Amino acid sequence: MDLAELQAAPAAPSAAAPSMLDAVREIADGPLQQAAEATDRGVYPRDILRNLGAAGAYAAHIAPGLEAGDYRAAIRAMTEVSRVCGATGFMVWCQQVAGLYMQQSGNPALTGARLAAHSSGQRLGGTGMSNPMKAYAGIETLLLRARPVPGGYRVSGTLPWVSNLGPDHYAGVLAGVDVAPGEATREIMFMLPCDAAGVELRNCPSFSAMEGTNTWALRCSDVFIGSDHLVADPARPFIAKIRGAFILLQTGFGLGVAQGAIDSMWRVEPQLGHVNRYLEDRPDELQGELDALTARIELLCRTPLATDREYLIDVLDVRAHASELALRAAQSALLHAGARGYLLSSDVQRRVRESHFVAIVTPAIKHLRQQIALLSAPEMPD
Repeated sequence: MDLAELQAAPAAPSAAAPSMLDAVREIADGPLQQAAEATDRGVYPRDILRNLGAAGAYAAHIAPGLEAGDYRAAIRAMTEVSRVCGATGFMVWCQQVAGLYMQQSGNPALTGARLAAHSSGQRLGGTGMSNPMKAYAGIETLLLRARPVPGGYRVSGTLPWVSNLGPDHYAGVLAGVDVAPGEATREIMFMLPCDAAGVELRNCPSFSAMEGTNTWALRCSDVFIGSDHLVADPARPFIAKIRGAFILLQTGFGLGVAQGAIDSMWRVEPQLGHVNRYLEDRPDELQGELDALTARIELLCRTPLATDREYLIDVLDVRAHASELALRAAQSALLHAGARGYLLSSDVQRRVRESHFVAIVTPAIKHLRQQIALLSAPEMPD
């Protein structure tokens, strides 16, 4: 899909977006601002996440049936949260993308009351798709295996890093199916309850930032998965369908970290502007670049479930740009702040570390560039 076709496509409805975004902004600038440092150091902001759900932050992109909702509003909500706290912004993405899995599954057991509770923040969950995305790119092998049994599957294996989890949470994950010799390989995708028999949450090594994301190693020991938890069987066509939406939603995390860095640069301008003007990547320049990137992302939000090659290249490119801009903005904010930005308690220092996560979380910059190169390669003749 080229630029002209995107511009001609109808924009997603956003009549409810202003009131939702106002409510999200009020939470971000109030209780979230007060909790950001504690969240970075390990306190899970459960109540804030539930309040964000009540405000509508997880529901904007969810439309009835299999239609796409307002992805622009969903990304703006994530941006507002990430502007103040990158850790919480990332968990907003986890919640939004888990809702995407449930909605697009078409499984009545996942799209009814469960999806309603999830979209409103009454229930919380994450996504364990880092390993499968890397496996499909040839970077890793699948770590979960599924054995067919009467009525479903038995799943075993361990995913090392899964965020926004807890004993009463769940995660969207994927497992390779053990098939008979000569049978075509396939995978299943499903929502895994953390309180299911055979599921264990194990501690991960400490991170340099974002410790409050409730990130665990997720171990499965012969866990039964029935049809009421299946998102897709087989999984590959489903992944192809949601791939663009999955990555596009994630841009809000990078946009918000970049915006927070720019905001902090303006805060020190009255005191340090006379010397900061000699630095590169000044706040007005970065804001112009960020605004242009945001406009480009919002154009792509008109067709989030598109699957053509040109569209996917554009989505991968804006996601990479968001990562690179977050890195540059956070580093420039540190230079603008000077010594005060080197304090461990400084939001500038925290944002530098958050920007590193934006750049390495799946899909990482190197993963994005790999996929852009593969999709951009000339097609082989038949």
